[in-house]
Amino acid sequence: MAFDTRAFRDALGCFPTGVAVITAESDDRPPMGITVNSFASVSLDPPLVLWCIDSRSDRSQTFTGAHGFTVSVLDATHRDVSALLAQPGAHSLADIALRSTALGPPALADALAVFECGREALHPGGDHVILIGRVLRFAFRPSGGPLVFFRGGYGTFQPSR
Repeated sequence: MAFDTRAFRDALGCFPTGVAVITAESDDRPPMGITVNSFASVSLDPPLVLWCIDSRSDRSQTFTGAHGFTVSVLDATHRDVSALLAQPGAHSLADIALRSTALGPPALADALAVFECGREALHPGGDHVILIGRVLRFAFRPSGGPLVFFRGGYGTFQPSR
């Protein structure tokens, strides 16, 4: 029996995830962004996070070659930004409200949380590369609801308090 990749992807979609935009820059290109739902914490001491990129992506070389990256956790108002940066292409940040960071790659101006990371390690993971970053700086807002991805679509989450 052949492994059903589409059914596997649909099954993975049953796990709701947050959505983030990762930004990085290289010497020969302006900063670029990519939407991910693979962002996760790894360790508190040292402070490490990870995310994954398809090794066949036209942006893979920029992100895997960068010395660091910035993670912007999206809020419920960021559907359009997420959709734009999830598409194939150049992933220009030109029309997106950004703020500078000390590390270099910009952050979304109104993100729920921002993590500025130095590259700690890269690991092969099937058809993806796992990027681990050491968090050098971070900031967050105490209010707002996250953008959530579930079964191939966007939604929101409001905690019950």
